[in-house]
Order: sequence, then C-alpha cells, then structure tokens
Amino acid sequence: MSAWKTRLFGWAMHGGLTCREVGKVLQSYLDEQIDTERAAQIEVHLEECRRCGLDAETYERIKATLAAQRPVIPAESIDRLRVFGERLASGGEPIAP
Repeated sequence: MSAWKTRLFGWAMHGGLTCREVGKVLQSYLDEQIDTERAAQIEVHLEECRRCGLDAETYERIKATLAAQRPVIPAESIDRLRVFGERLASGGEPIAP
C-alpha cells in the first residue's frame, strides 16, 4: 500500500507499528503492562505520529483528572472500563455491565 493510502486510512507506520496496532494496546502501554521491546516500538511511534501522540496525551490527562477527582477508583471499575475499551478497539460490541 502506498504511503498516501496508509496515511489516508489511518494506517501510518512509525517505529514499525501502524496507528491501528498502537491504538489496540495504547491503554496497556500507558498502564505499563507491555513488554519492554513492544513498549520501545510504541514510544517511537508516539514520538513520530502526531495523532497517536495526542491520543496518548489525552488518555493521560483523563487519567490524571480522574485521579485528582477521586483518588481511589475500585479495581473492579478499572477492569470493566479496560475490557470495554478493548472490545471497542477490537471492533467488537461493548457489553453493558
């Protein structure tokens, strides 16, 4: 696929990963639940890809805001939110709790 098509359809590749690949694991990366090799690839992508870098910044701001609003979030709520996000990222239907 040509470079313009990859950018047009959101498949830009930076650091050996596409935007879609980074999007699927971004939450796990931000939660430091990714192996070091994969984390290094994601870091390169986030530095080179403005869109994904902005997504990461947005998620981090949301997490910081939530932490400031309510310092203790039940682990069960975080787990449900993570599962919900993973289902959305994979194109699946979210299941209401």
